Amino acid sequence: MAKSGKKATAKPRKSSGRMASKGFPNPIDVHVGQRMRQRRTLLGMSQSVLGDAIGLTFQQVQKYERGANRVSGSRLFDLGRVLDVPVAYFFEEMPGDMAKKSPSHLMGIKPVAVAYEADPLAKRETLELVRAYYKIESAGARRKLADLIKVLSKLED
Repeated sequence: MAKSGKKATAKPRKSSGRMASKGFPNPIDVHVGQRMRQRRTLLGMSQSVLGDAIGLTFQQVQKYERGANRVSGSRLFDLGRVLDVPVAYFFEEMPGDMAKKSPSHLMGIKPVAVAYEADPLAKRETLELVRAYYKIESAGARRKLADLIKVLSKLED
């Protein structure tokens, strides 16, 4: 092998979305994992049960929840179905400055922003309210509470 005397120059690599400090998970992946864990625990589901439902081990679920492994779009779809939330749920409540850490932003690509209104049915507050509502044993009491809520909501109009 002959040496040409020229130093080889490597092409700049595109960012994989990992942070520049190498090896640290992207904050967006961590956020998605936290939302996944939050919903799983709200449902009282173990990592093993969730893993079984989507064909993973509990260790793989742990890695997703820590953000150590990225969740693909198809896996997010499965997670949304099993956890009974829309895919958008995993990105809700994400701090605005976190968007600057997205892979496209790290590569200098500016995606077009789309306005989105969060589904109130996917919010934690709503889920906790529904769980508490169904813990009321008396169907009559539940019905009266529902009527009261309807009346109160009309007062706000």
